[in-house]
Amino acid sequence: QVQLAESGGGLVQPGESLRLSCVVSGSTFAHYSMGWFRQALGKEREFVGGIAWGGGSTHVADSVKDRFIISKDDDKTGMYLQMNSLKPEDTAVYYCAASGQYGIRLRARDYSSWGQGTQVIVSS
Repeated sequence: QVQLAESGGGLVQPGESLRLSCVVSGSTFAHYSMGWFRQALGKEREFVGGIAWGGGSTHVADSVKDRFIISKDDDKTGMYLQMNSLKPEDTAVYYCAASGQYGIRLRARDYSSWGQGTQVIVSS
């Protein structure tokens, strides 16, 4: 069982940056993949990006490409989402999630463990 805890959300102005963290505890097998999702008010949960936990390859959604970067600690105890040039449409609750499946998973249903979420608000 993997436990996840996000932090780092907050209120920022458009164009600013935030770095979200996800602390990973419990089972951290190399075959897990990890992901970031977000859910805006009244909308479905959306894939933001993912990382292959063993190899470290990453993939981000087109909507955040060139602005968001995913990384992880070498000891697999933490995952990060560096968010640059934030826009009002990035406002959402951001979740980290863990999947017991190989490869980067794009669908929320492929993830079995979720954090509690951290709120990001981008507003002037």
